[in-house]
Amino acid sequence: MNDPERTMLLSVHPRFATAILAGTKTVEVRRQRVAAPPGTPVLLYATAPTMAIVGLARIASVRVASPREVWTASRTEAGISRREYDAYMSGALQASGLSLEATVAFEEPVPLSALRAAGPFHPPQSYRYLTREDLRKMAVAAPDGGAALCATLSKLVRV
Repeated sequence: MNDPERTMLLSVHPRFATAILAGTKTVEVRRQRVAAPPGTPVLLYATAPTMAIVGLARIASVRVASPREVWTASRTEAGISRREYDAYMSGALQASGLSLEATVAFEEPVPLSALRAAGPFHPPQSYRYLTREDLRKMAVAAPDGGAALCATLSKLVRV
């Protein structure tokens, strides 16, 4: 995997997190340019009402282009309707389609309350990159049953 300093924390609506982890949504779209190389680990944060890190994936590729081009390339994998996509992309000049692979759903999600108990934590509006310290705090916050998260984090950073 990549340098742990480049692990991405990606906020997604719960229905999209579920679809990504089920393998029915393999492309996540964003309104801004995302410059992440293939192999970048991605922790999936499901927004309200879930409010927890629910799984992980790896970036297979990123396509940055006009919203129309990204839709044409990813419409069958994006897991949203054209109407939803157009509403989301309204006014955007470019878009990114993140192709995701190697997904793992955590048996026990890591709730926002546990993340905040381990230290200051603010879920991103869209995405952000995590530091080694962020990853250490997540390992501490993971419930005892969060074996998948702990195993993954131990590969990324020495905890």
